[in-house]
Amino acid sequence: MQLHRADVVDGAIAILDGYGLADLTMRRLAASLQVQPGALYWHFPNKQALLGAVADRILTPMDDPVTTADWPDQLTELAHRLRDCLLAYRDGAELVSATYASRLTTSKGRERMVSAVLRAGMPRQEAESTAYTLLYYVLGHTVDEQSRIQMDSAGALPETTSPLDETTNPTARFDFALNLFVGGIRHLLGTHAR
Repeated sequence: MQLHRADVVDGAIAILDGYGLADLTMRRLAASLQVQPGALYWHFPNKQALLGAVADRILTPMDDPVTTADWPDQLTELAHRLRDCLLAYRDGAELVSATYASRLTTSKGRERMVSAVLRAGMPRQEAESTAYTLLYYVLGHTVDEQSRIQMDSAGALPETTSPLDETTNPTARFDFALNLFVGGIRHLLGTHAR
């Protein structure tokens, strides 16, 4: 059986979901694919490149069309879509955050956020900063959310601090800050109009 690049990424995602990012090693991946570790390097020069490809796969839904033309709704939709992508995989937020930091992902999600605020009339440099700020907010919030969910499922959190408690709603917390963020953009755009 010939090993393809997509097979390697699929295998890495299976390990990520089953064991977490810390246990996603080239040796474990090779064993799960029933190949020698060297076979993986035919498709990826190193583990970091593999993680970039896994991040790209996780972020594939970011390429789907947005469902609205209004810039605030586009930003909100893209932020929620990014959060959903990250939460869909165990340690997804941590992996994507690391690949963004090392510039290994090729996802165009941030660029789509830039486009939304450019259409609102924001200058390019501010639009770039706005998109990075939103990206970092979503990544940070979701890393925290995902970590707390995993800690709770392992019984490592007292019940009063459980993220799964009915009184705690991570989506409501996410939306509150997202609304503050969009309101700040509106304010900034208003100061440009003066």
